[in-house]
Amino acid sequence: MALVGSFFKYKNGTLTIEEIALKRIAEKTRTPVYIYSQKAILQTLSMLKKALSGVELFICYAVKANANPTLLELFAKQGIGADIVSGGELKQVMHSGMRTSGIVFSGVGKMEHEIRAALEKNIYAFHVESEEELFVINDIAKSSNKKASIAFRWNPDVDAKTHRYIATGLKKNKFGLNKSEIFSLLKKRNQLKYVDFKGVSIHIGSQIITLKPFQEAFYKTQTLILEIQSMLAKKLSFVSLGGGLGITYKNEKPFPLKEYGKLILKLFGPASKTPLKVILEPGRFLVGNAGVLLTKVLYRKKRKEKDFLILDAGMNDLLRPALYQSYHEILPLDEALLKGKYKKTDLVGPVCESSDFFALGRLFPTGVNRGDYLAVFSAGAYGYSMGSQYNLRPRPVEVWVTKDARAS
Repeated sequence: MALVGSFFKYKNGTLTIEEIALKRIAEKTRTPVYIYSQKAILQTLSMLKKALSGVELFICYAVKANANPTLLELFAKQGIGADIVSGGELKQVMHSGMRTSGIVFSGVGKMEHEIRAALEKNIYAFHVESEEELFVINDIAKSSNKKASIAFRWNPDVDAKTHRYIATGLKKNKFGLNKSEIFSLLKKRNQLKYVDFKGVSIHIGSQIITLKPFQEAFYKTQTLILEIQSMLAKKLSFVSLGGGLGITYKNEKPFPLKEYGKLILKLFGPASKTPLKVILEPGRFLVGNAGVLLTKVLYRKKRKEKDFLILDAGMNDLLRPALYQSYHEILPLDEALLKGKYKKTDLVGPVCESSDFFALGRLFPTGVNRGDYLAVFSAGAYGYSMGSQYNLRPRPVEVWVTKDARAS
């Protein structure tokens, strides 16, 4: 077993983050508990900015990854915008202190009241995904005596080489417009007096760990932009390249961030054929490896073929293993428990579903027993935000570890 990332480490026999023992936090609060490292998030944000330093960059954090209020306040102080997909996310972002002019509104199913609320707050742009949506936005803008800035979210039909549930850039997916649909809408622009065509948006999927899908999608996007600008006889204002940058869950190589930045600079930087403001919408990449879920062992059920470790956290707290069959590294907080024998083990939760698991058939230390604490890694994104109160279980506590090594 190996620690995921460089933010967590064993010190004096116990697992720590920023010099704080995770066991201390677990004992002071209750489990399950999510713990996030502010230092880890800021380091990752700095790396991303450095890699894209040559372009006119604006980062809009994908709120769906983790909508924790403290996290959003942190990003607001860093001048980061927000990529939202609902009216609820709009409200959460506004409460954080983020400027509404830094918000982009994505998603295939924007409701009329959500569109109206976003227009009233003068958000930066709507990412439009269908003809009917565009005309609804136009009608609402007309009734509000406003002009809505929009970007066409287009579907480049690129395979992101990721889990099929989080692949969004293939023509069979529900997301975006194809090229012919975009040009058909541009021909109807005389009927759309209350929208301003400002950009192009794409997002081909999540947890992408190689550069190739981005290369294919971005080159196609540059070609589309040139064709749109030719038709409109004007330059667009921005290109939104989405998110999708992958993180480490098991043994994946680090995402090639430097090469990613060079690709964007080549296609959309000041010396390119399409010099535009570049909007990025990272979520998982910024926060995923900065969070862990702590859980306590309730019982060990011993069987000949395998054991079960029954935990106090379940699929209601972290859905990803059940939904995506995703891998999360799991380690005991007590380093000494890593020594000794290992046995094939299912690590499962208390929920009344057979899909309620964190790991199946994993070789795990036999010394881990009732009352021991475990850390589930890479849980900072799509953890708490995808949780529920199924079986009427309470939501987990969330704890922030700040730069001065305090838990709050």
